[in-house]
Amino acid sequence: MKYKIIITVVLSLFVIFLVGYTTSIKNHNLKTSEEEQEELVIYSSHPLDFLKPLIEEFESRTGIFVTVVSGGTGQLIDRIEEEQDNPNADILWGGTASILKPQMYLFEEYSCANEDVIQKEFKNKEGAFTKFSDVPSVLMVNTDLIGNIKIDGYKDLLNPELKGKIAYCSPNVSSSAFEHLINMLYAMGDGNPEDGWNYVKLFCNNLDGNLLYSSTDVYRGVANGEFVVGLIFEEAAAALVANGEHIKITYMEEGVLSTPDCVTIVKNSPHLKNARAFIDFATGYEVQTMITMELNRRSVRDDVKTPTYLKAKDEIAIIHADNELIYEMKKEWIRKFEEIFLDIKEE
Repeated sequence: MKYKIIITVVLSLFVIFLVGYTTSIKNHNLKTSEEEQEELVIYSSHPLDFLKPLIEEFESRTGIFVTVVSGGTGQLIDRIEEEQDNPNADILWGGTASILKPQMYLFEEYSCANEDVIQKEFKNKEGAFTKFSDVPSVLMVNTDLIGNIKIDGYKDLLNPELKGKIAYCSPNVSSSAFEHLINMLYAMGDGNPEDGWNYVKLFCNNLDGNLLYSSTDVYRGVANGEFVVGLIFEEAAAALVANGEHIKITYMEEGVLSTPDCVTIVKNSPHLKNARAFIDFATGYEVQTMITMELNRRSVRDDVKTPTYLKAKDEIAIIHADNELIYEMKKEWIRKFEEIFLDIKEE
């Protein structure tokens, strides 16, 4: 079944998930009224099954009750901007610096307690963007559906046999989709993003009018057999592989951007002390070890090793992009992608 979705309207659906409910009820009789006021509101684009164990651990350690509002990165940034005169969120958890920096004014500067053990390339040079995990962009392939079709990189996504069978979502709502757009432009433009737009046009043609609402739809669509291949961040595909799903991870042979996602404090956070405590918690040794050993992520710390079941970075064709150019061109590149997609869809 194909999704036929026009992206002129972005749905602002936010699911409030009170992951701390059980812990808070269990300890209710032990809390004073002052302790009951300890809370934290996190806006996050991470999957809820990824968030839950980490939030529960934070609540258990601190007694701070956490509310999570879930949505696409772009949607959440828009909501934070709408609320900036009276912020509801304390933390935005998810999204790369590429997608966050154009609206850096929405976030507080903070240097976490663990900054000295963060890998050099992932240091918080911006002042507001603490890096949480190292996230390569990948292709996830359903091995039950792929047959004899070869998928080693972006060029293979232009195969006519894959028309309408590729899962991708709007780069306006998803940081993984935006990072893949950047990756395409640089990899297929041989280092010059302007030269990558010819590939993007051909890629959009092979989407055959399918553009999904979220990155969750991408990996679920491939896992459920609705699509043969999806463009996604590594950890979503790695989690499915670890669970025994019929999924293969492909690191694009033309080159892979591996960019860290961020955890950052919202400007004028209502619970600033708790927000800082959460940033320190998320970058601590125990949590960073947990995300590598149990949650299929790569750590940003010097002292935490990459899981052995993930491909070593020195075996991946890593490429690099001009971050300043990306920050400057973000809105224009998203606008241009949407224009190309809609023009092809209307043909």
